[in-house]
Amino acid sequence: MAVPPHPEQRKTTGTYRVQVRPGFDLDATAEIVDYLADLGVSHLYSAPLLTATPGSAHGYDVVDHRAVNPEVGGEAGRQRLLRALRDKQLGLVVDIVPNHAGVAVPPANPAWWDVLRRGRASSYADWFDIDWDRGRLLLPVLADDPAALDDLKLVDGELRYHEHRFPVADGTGDGSPREVHDRQHYELVSWRRGDAELTYRRFFAIADLAGLRVEDPAVFAATHELILRWAADGEVHGIRVDHPDGLRDPGGYLTRLRAAAPEAWLVVEKILEYGEELPDWPVDGTTGYDALAAVNGLFVDPDAEGDFTVLDARLVGHHTSWENLTHDTKLAAATKLLAAELTRLAALAPEVPTEPARAALAELAAAFPVYRGYPPHGARHLAAARSEAGRRRPDLAAALDAITRRLRDPDDELAQRFPQLTGAVMAKGVEDTAFYRWTRFVALNEVGGTPAHFGVPPAEFHRFATARQVRWPASMTTVSTHDTKRSEDVRARMAVLSELPQRWGEQVTAWMGYAPLPDPAFAHLLWQTAVGAWPIERERLHAYVEKAAREAATSTSWGDPDAAFEQAMHDVVDTMYDDPRLHAELTEFAAAITPAGWCNSLGQKLVQLAMPGIPDTYQGTELWDNSLVDPDNRRPVDFSVRREVLARLDGGWQPPVDDSGAAKLLVVSRTLRLRRAHPDLFTGYRPVPAHGPAGRHVVAFDRGGAIAVATRLPLGLARAGGWRDTVLSLPVNEVKDLFTGRVYSGGETSLADLLADYPVALLAPTDSAEAAR
Repeated sequence: MAVPPHPEQRKTTGTYRVQVRPGFDLDATAEIVDYLADLGVSHLYSAPLLTATPGSAHGYDVVDHRAVNPEVGGEAGRQRLLRALRDKQLGLVVDIVPNHAGVAVPPANPAWWDVLRRGRASSYADWFDIDWDRGRLLLPVLADDPAALDDLKLVDGELRYHEHRFPVADGTGDGSPREVHDRQHYELVSWRRGDAELTYRRFFAIADLAGLRVEDPAVFAATHELILRWAADGEVHGIRVDHPDGLRDPGGYLTRLRAAAPEAWLVVEKILEYGEELPDWPVDGTTGYDALAAVNGLFVDPDAEGDFTVLDARLVGHHTSWENLTHDTKLAAATKLLAAELTRLAALAPEVPTEPARAALAELAAAFPVYRGYPPHGARHLAAARSEAGRRRPDLAAALDAITRRLRDPDDELAQRFPQLTGAVMAKGVEDTAFYRWTRFVALNEVGGTPAHFGVPPAEFHRFATARQVRWPASMTTVSTHDTKRSEDVRARMAVLSELPQRWGEQVTAWMGYAPLPDPAFAHLLWQTAVGAWPIERERLHAYVEKAAREAATSTSWGDPDAAFEQAMHDVVDTMYDDPRLHAELTEFAAAITPAGWCNSLGQKLVQLAMPGIPDTYQGTELWDNSLVDPDNRRPVDFSVRREVLARLDGGWQPPVDDSGAAKLLVVSRTLRLRRAHPDLFTGYRPVPAHGPAGRHVVAFDRGGAIAVATRLPLGLARAGGWRDTVLSLPVNEVKDLFTGRVYSGGETSLADLLADYPVALLAPTDSAEAAR
């Protein structure tokens, strides 16, 4: 029996992201609902819940849209979670994956299995974005060995290749395994052929995730029926849409989704480049990477850019242009990782010879300044790409002109498919490659960020937040997700380096000389990461550097690992732990910048939680968290420790800003509670000016009654002698700081007094503040 919606369901004021998965299932999630309610959130924000590939650790590889994943508890587990949420009057936000489905285990995906068995005659053939005109459906699962098909077997009427199982079409099962294979609607090929020859659209370059055609109303209905029924029944109150840029028509899809779930809080995982605006879609906003970039940059000193540029050039031996680097990595992504998609697009332009068409499309994708356009809107991005591609490849002028004319027509299939390529090219070329190669200052190398934009001054942040309040007041804000390259606290400590560029330059130069690595750019990333996350378990750092180096694909790669380089890299990591001198220096340096890192962490967390938008807290980050890239950031969370700390805070404990992270939990819980209890205090945005010699070290804003105050650039503040006589102009009415309980009568308030205990303050009218204490 379905659990009815609670009549007093709260408005969305704050979410908490939980990685529901095998090992932390729906029942485990239900057990922390009371903690989340005490923390102050209004909604649980869950990872995808539909049936995923067996053993999936993330759920983004859905294989059956008709049921809850049995590996996380199935429908019974979902009902138990709903009851727990209803008891605490919390809502549920679910993550959905419209762009692709999991096909790594064909028997687990009934639709894919039927397509493999029946080919174009399958009733599911239109579900997947397959180029049937190019012949059989290629499946890149074989070893890179000409004799790999000799290992094929016929078992129980199926073809088997080691652990892989494939169906056999009716009437084709006689003969040897090779003979049977040759009669199928699919062809098993080497895994190396996937990037160049695949005949179905993938999620980025992942052959195990096949693109879905949700632009087809029948496919939309079949793949969304269960989620939309939950929304209609009041069991789901918000929907997070994964990767809409992979779709043929994101705007059309979101219009259909909004019509089917008119009351849902709807946010999209749209990555906006610096200065880019979210299209005018019928959604509440993004999943918050635009906010992350603004908040992250606020705690980086822009004045250090020149020093880090010089340091980078000295370490790597030459100046590196971000524009040229990203062009090259995007071009490589288009022509290598996504070569199959490029071939498919070139075939849609038969009026241009094949090779010039491929080259022109690749150059346009490499030069495209944002993830994608949305024909007929965004013509300026296409114009910019055409101009830059022509500058780089004047020999392609005729092909570029012919292709560009086609791309301007929104009804042209080439124009509809090209944006699906540019988004994948940006993600693979920049986020998953250039971010690991351009290591000038890696705290800025984050999803949604632009590493070439060094820091965000307060005035720029205020402009961003003011516009956000006007246009997207219900858009999500975040500073950590399962996709961020490093956690908020690691970035916060790394940001401290921007305040001591000379010292950092001397220190990292010494370390790189003492423990050399034949890739100085990657070595700089390694040392920044170590300092940002230290102390970190040895095995975690080993796992991180292996992934990071292979993503960079300069000295090693996923497809062709270089054993000698990787051994040298792991030797450097081991030296960090085993060499007494180096270990002591690294520990001492990390300890020296950690207090300023804590200051940045508390500041950026308060700003993110209090700024315009709906704040999300990623699981576990309410205490200090030194996670690195996935899968490191999916590690189990000890909720018993968090319960205990929250109980102590609620008992009146005023924690110091120390390594327990209790001060961060104080900031998170009090801010979320105030937003939930008094959303009326968060309905506007006005910068609050500071006056005095240390004014540049504070960022403060009034949300319509709640005032957030945060310290920035704490080392510079200390070098300048502290706050001295710097004051903040507060409202004349009496306000209370929710973190200390102190009451201020308003007017000109000394920052030295206001921030004596913590580097942050959250002020609210005294009659409202008690609800959050």
